[in-house]
Amino acid sequence: MAVVVLAGCSEQPAGEMKSFPLSDVKLAEGSPFYRAQQADMHYMLAIDPDRLLAPYLTEAGLSPRKKGYGNWEGTGLNGHIGGHYLSALAFMYASAGNEELLERLNYMIDWLGKCQEEHGNGYVGGVPGSEALWEQIAAGNIQAEPFSLNGAWVPWYNLHKVFAGLRDAWEVTGIVKARDILTGLADWCYRLTENLTDEQMQDMLRCEHGGMNEVLADVYRITGDEKYLALARKFSHREILIPLMEGKDELTGKHANTQIPKVIGYRRIAELGNDTAWAQAAEFFWQTVVRNRTFVIGGNSNNEHFHAPGRFERVMHSTTGPETCNTYNMLRLTGMLYLAQPDARYMDFYERALYNHILTTQHPDGGFVYFTPLRPRHYRVYSRPDSCFWCCVGSGLENHGKYGEMIYAHNNKELYVNLFIPSTLHWKEKDLVLEQVTDFPLEDQTELRFSLKKDTRFVLYIRNPRWVRSGELAVQVNGEPVATEWLNSSWVAIDRNWKNNDVVSVYLPMHTYYETLPNTRNWIAFLHGPLVLASVTDTTDLEGLFAGSGRNDHMPSGPRYPLEETPTIAPVSPGFISEVKPVEGKPLTFRMPGLIEQEEYRNLELVPFYTVHEARYMIYWPVSRSSVMNELPARE
Repeated sequence: MAVVVLAGCSEQPAGEMKSFPLSDVKLAEGSPFYRAQQADMHYMLAIDPDRLLAPYLTEAGLSPRKKGYGNWEGTGLNGHIGGHYLSALAFMYASAGNEELLERLNYMIDWLGKCQEEHGNGYVGGVPGSEALWEQIAAGNIQAEPFSLNGAWVPWYNLHKVFAGLRDAWEVTGIVKARDILTGLADWCYRLTENLTDEQMQDMLRCEHGGMNEVLADVYRITGDEKYLALARKFSHREILIPLMEGKDELTGKHANTQIPKVIGYRRIAELGNDTAWAQAAEFFWQTVVRNRTFVIGGNSNNEHFHAPGRFERVMHSTTGPETCNTYNMLRLTGMLYLAQPDARYMDFYERALYNHILTTQHPDGGFVYFTPLRPRHYRVYSRPDSCFWCCVGSGLENHGKYGEMIYAHNNKELYVNLFIPSTLHWKEKDLVLEQVTDFPLEDQTELRFSLKKDTRFVLYIRNPRWVRSGELAVQVNGEPVATEWLNSSWVAIDRNWKNNDVVSVYLPMHTYYETLPNTRNWIAFLHGPLVLASVTDTTDLEGLFAGSGRNDHMPSGPRYPLEETPTIAPVSPGFISEVKPVEGKPLTFRMPGLIEQEEYRNLELVPFYTVHEARYMIYWPVSRSSVMNELPARE
């Protein structure tokens, strides 16, 4: 019989941890993630590549084949979605295998190559007025503000999307021309900044510049040329790096999504340059953001900025809330940290944010969300493919095409099951096909089915989630319960000689519980297993629900309903959570009439937030008296 051990986080994996290529993980039809993937793909195909390419052709002195898009694509951030689109096409093609996506990707890259040839110096980009702007920068004439560099709207941020898109096209789909354009662009960047002093570089980096340090480090990883790693360090903003290296949280008031990509870059440089101090800085950043600045859905910030850790309650008054781009980047950072050290706490956060923020930010029929308001009885706004080109449209295009990237991970002797998402994995090195069959979260179990051509020995690690109570997770191999030894941690390890048709059944009992708004006991949110529960209160006054082309149409502009009229949790006593009861015949649906103070709201239902769309909703509930409230422990 196989022996199951809960493996401690101190145990080191056997060899380098890796995620699987997206092409080796296929989502099963019918899951919410598969549906989101398909909706994203249809949205992507509704976008015209020629219109995205127009800014690049214009800057190269070529005639655009079609008129460029408007909104942010036509008012200074021209070309940024084009870069995101390259990444999104690569991810979606690898995940879904639609050949039209690959055709579009090659088409985009061919035209970017022509633009690069026309410039003649390696440059390619859609930044308006590129030639004059970069001449000023190369000469050391730098006038930087947080969102403006020499009068241009965050040009390095814009260009970072092109770098990242070319990198992803090469690394995900193997398009050689993408690699060649990328290295040419990196050489242009090297020459442009070669004569800038350290002081001039740091001054320039006061303007938002995306993850330029990360992509330049990636060019070093691709080429092996040390000059790119040195350039990546040169593009690392020390105003943020140094306090993090010293273990200081100086993030309050800073633009949140300006900082997260910088930290991703610090971590990449640490990985490639064996720099422990930079790695510790990235880990400290992750810890302070996740522990001190994150809401129940896994998102952070309000109105794009980091709020003070002790001022969460102010966000309940706001109509903005966490930004999708922030969580997109936090998941990228989380994945990097996890692969460096497979600690299950990273996957606990990853799962929380994936289900309750990323999955929620796409309309079932397509359309992406910028802000997710947490204000009671407010709502979200969705993009349209012909008129909305916000940053969160760009990251949204990518988000739903790469759900397969962290479901599994491996090294040469171990396979990790991180997430309980129905999918099929092809582990080519072991000649293994693993099918994960589940209706999770509609059911609290999953089944792993092995197809092997020959018996193979390795260790299977299954994540024991934080939301499963101690001692309740159960595992069977081929229908036989296996012994478990609890070592106070978060992995079940099964070391055995695996055979064809082996089946591992995992039971993950879900319970309903609550969490308080951080640093206050006056607001609570309800959860079931990993799912944040929300209530639809009404569908009135949803102004601008599907956004137009206005500069700020991504913000929900309908009336704010008074907080004093918000549904309120009545005075509670210990054990009050038992009043949240399942609704018969409705999976993952709950009612709590005995807990709601106002009679007119007592029939409200709690449902997974990812199912709520085109409505005003409640995530956090005010509590009329909180003297007996205590935060739920990690495990009950």
